[in-house]
Amino acid sequence: MSINKVILGLGLAAAALQPAYARLPNGISSGDTTQTSTVLWARGSKGPLNFKVKDGGELVFDQSVNVTTPLIPAKITVTGLTPGKTYSYQVTSAGGRSHTGSFKTAAADDATPGLSFGVSGDWRGELTPYPAIKNVQPKNLDFFVKLGDTVYADYPSPAVPLVQAETLGEYRRKNREVYGFRSGRNYFARLQRDVSIFATIDDHEVSNDFAGGAPVSSDPRFIETTGLINQTSLYNNGMQAFVEYNAIADQRYPVAGNSLTDGRPDLYRSRRFGKTASLHILDARSFRDQALVNVTDITSPTQIGGFIAQSFDIGKTGIRTMLGKPQFDRLKADLLAAQTDQVIWKFVMIPEPIQNLGVLAAADRYEGYAAERSELLRFIDENGIKNVVFVAADIHGTLINDLTYQRREDVQAALATVGNPLAAPQIKTSAFEVTTGSVAFYPAFGDAVLALVGSIPNGDRLLGQLFAAVRVANLEGFNALPMAVKNAAMEGFINGQLSQFGYSRLGLADNDRIKSTAIVPGNAFLFSFGWTKFDINPKNHALDVTTYGITPYSMADLVSDSAQIINRRPVALSRFRVSPQQ
Repeated sequence: MSINKVILGLGLAAAALQPAYARLPNGISSGDTTQTSTVLWARGSKGPLNFKVKDGGELVFDQSVNVTTPLIPAKITVTGLTPGKTYSYQVTSAGGRSHTGSFKTAAADDATPGLSFGVSGDWRGELTPYPAIKNVQPKNLDFFVKLGDTVYADYPSPAVPLVQAETLGEYRRKNREVYGFRSGRNYFARLQRDVSIFATIDDHEVSNDFAGGAPVSSDPRFIETTGLINQTSLYNNGMQAFVEYNAIADQRYPVAGNSLTDGRPDLYRSRRFGKTASLHILDARSFRDQALVNVTDITSPTQIGGFIAQSFDIGKTGIRTMLGKPQFDRLKADLLAAQTDQVIWKFVMIPEPIQNLGVLAAADRYEGYAAERSELLRFIDENGIKNVVFVAADIHGTLINDLTYQRREDVQAALATVGNPLAAPQIKTSAFEVTTGSVAFYPAFGDAVLALVGSIPNGDRLLGQLFAAVRVANLEGFNALPMAVKNAAMEGFINGQLSQFGYSRLGLADNDRIKSTAIVPGNAFLFSFGWTKFDINPKNHALDVTTYGITPYSMADLVSDSAQIINRRPVALSRFRVSPQQ
């Protein structure tokens, strides 16, 4: 079946299943919630759109927004709320259609409650209704983080059957599509109704692997002839639609004479949940420098050494940045302040992984900006900032590992003495990272890696080693294996690559600075769609991390048997516990 026929079929099916009189067609949402405020969101028909908030039975907020353009969602900010409380809210359209939801405000500064939240990223609009998150119980969560690739503006879909959205209208249609219903269901719309969201971008909200701080001349996809990519029409249209279609405040960097950030959207968020945890949400796209060229032969010491040296900016003044200095400095200051104030856990939400995964496709990850990566991890380590957990998405799979770094001066010395940057020692930290699988992006990480490795020089030899380890002859035989066997095989394959670089093997067991216990064992879950839940015990503040998943599905699968796909139920693939450092 051709991709165009699949897209057309999905578009007709989705249109037929939309409510006939959808006055609130994308549901309702709250987001950017603090101790005393929240942002409420809905898309309604023309006329007054009313927002009410109740504390138990008491009405504490009642305001309306006049909708003049039904295709643009309405937002309203609610202030004067009480910390650590659950509120209900109701949104009523001009036609009298009402939806009711709930949200929780963050705990007071001196409180140490438990905390539960979910995280995932990466979902394509044509793959609704997202059964990978159907087991989320939003009323039992304090918030949910949408960690980038909230739309795929550079993939054709029923809403925009083009290889790249360009106009503001096209980006808006892409964002509306992810809230579309199939068989009367959309699990993201249900989730957002009953738990506050935090949202940030990765690349596909604009275009694949874009670098916002790079000159437009470096990327032919952007038609402007001067300035930075974060000043282009594609960037501005994509970002405007993203901010419109998420329950977040429209914040901007001040105009302060910095050409990189002046007036740009500010997606950095730092929140506290009493002394239990702090949350730090990053925009790792809008201000990053141009990416390096990827290694094409991951068996070539010359290419590998050259890439790592460039990632540390050897011989240059300053360092290449992924976050931009203003955001980077805010993150460091907020992490240090949280430690000073004895906040127990610090969660850093970063769309691309910070853990070492080797040089395969590394240019777009933090490994491609190794000098800044090293500076951040060194800052955390040398300032004694404890219980730091990085949470990433982007790679469409779950990998769990501790974080190590090399000092830049050690890399310089290693290059000068032996000509090999890998000779510089790896320094262990007490921080670790969990990447989360995609809500719905096909193919999943494992399948994508198999295809990528098979396409590079000497890749067939590496795949042969992988297949031999599980006693199959080829890719077809490997694909027929149970998911658990494939995950274990891929974990071994990745560990083999990491060991060659002197990096930590997957998992936390080898780091004596992290007190972890496996409950449902495993460190790599790469052949599934899903999400990850983080639970902090209110008594001993131990952190439980659980990854849920379903078998992946494609657009063709949905067209041929949508009922079977929708009925898939996420199961716990992994669970581990970490005791906090005192």
